[in-house]
Amino acid sequence: AAATGDMMALFRTGTADEASNAVVELLGRGVAPQSLWDAILCGAGELLMRQPGIVALHAVTTSNALHYAYATSGDDRTRQLLLLQNAAFLTLFREAMRGRGAVGDQRLDQLAPESAGQDAEETIDDIFAEISRNRRTAASKTLGYLQQGAAEPLIDEARRLVFLKGTDSHDYKFSSAVLEDYYHLSRAWRDKYLAAAVFHLRGSGSADNGLVARARAALAK
Repeated sequence: AAATGDMMALFRTGTADEASNAVVELLGRGVAPQSLWDAILCGAGELLMRQPGIVALHAVTTSNALHYAYATSGDDRTRQLLLLQNAAFLTLFREAMRGRGAVGDQRLDQLAPESAGQDAEETIDDIFAEISRNRRTAASKTLGYLQQGAAEPLIDEARRLVFLKGTDSHDYKFSSAVLEDYYHLSRAWRDKYLAAAVFHLRGSGSADNGLVARARAALAK
């Protein structure tokens, strides 16, 4: 757990070389690769909190792709290289974000939950309505809900709204990445990771996409 926190702190200020060297050092000390992947996936989610947008989105989807390659490969050297690459990439994504504007100082490990209501369905409806109003509040409400209830109903609603309101490939690939990686994280981190995802997931207040309108019109005939 300490190694995960240390890596996330390094992603906030360190260089690509420092991130890669830290991975080598931690693996050499016997730290489990899962602890490093927790840091990488959550580090990508934290970037999304610090500056929602296309660069942080690609930090998330790139990490998802490299984690898939890591899990699929049977070659230990390839797996180690993927860990090194992904750790370095997060620092490069962070610096690329600076070229697009201010980068906040939000920290995923400091995200505080907001108490969820008693009725799960009403709470989920409120969370996705809040995404369309204030994503930071929605993240806190999401964390509060996940600490009390099951993730699957919230994940199902997130996926449904992507199909209803998504407008380009980024909506689909981002949601696929985060909803998949929720299950790749340790239990101590997965709820905060999914809470950070609301900084790009679609809210219920967004307009339905044109394809949905066409489909409904066709079915009404």
